[in-house]
Amino acid sequence: MYSRNSEPFRLARDCAAVLVPQGDKVTLPAGSIGYISQALGGSFTVYVEGNLFRIAGVDGDALGKPQVAAPELPVNASDDDVEALVWEQLRTCFDPEIPINIVDLGLVYGCDITALEDGQRKVAIRLTLTAPGCGMGDILVGDVTAKLELVPTVSETDVQMVFDPPWNQSMMSEAARLETGMF
Repeated sequence: MYSRNSEPFRLARDCAAVLVPQGDKVTLPAGSIGYISQALGGSFTVYVEGNLFRIAGVDGDALGKPQVAAPELPVNASDDDVEALVWEQLRTCFDPEIPINIVDLGLVYGCDITALEDGQRKVAIRLTLTAPGCGMGDILVGDVTAKLELVPTVSETDVQMVFDPPWNQSMMSEAARLETGMF
């Protein structure tokens, strides 16, 4: 939604978007005018004609924004280096309506990294939603998958949506609770 911190834009080209919170995929036409209400983790939440939409970072050029650089690992990275970068990537995934990453929201229930015989790695993630009926679940799974696949040496991902235990505010980091006023 529009606020004093929102940045106006006019789409330079047709652009794929996802309606928030329903999760419906749409195309916003070139020339659409709106406001960027959130630009976190390489994606954008925009307000156009009374609706919120999520635009992927790869389409940032339509908003006049640069693409986000791919993550990098040092040569001969250790398993610890890979795990740190996986968690860093998870922290670039945001709920389109809440300006807090999924790690600090407490939505990531598990992260397992397995070394494969070819020197590559498989990452298995278990995550949840703040509300089981949220239409953004598939979009969030896709965002996590896409961002983990950017991590060098990660050749496989398995992102599972789970609802047990049910999410609650106590799962948020202290910083997230303070930021949202839920302490």
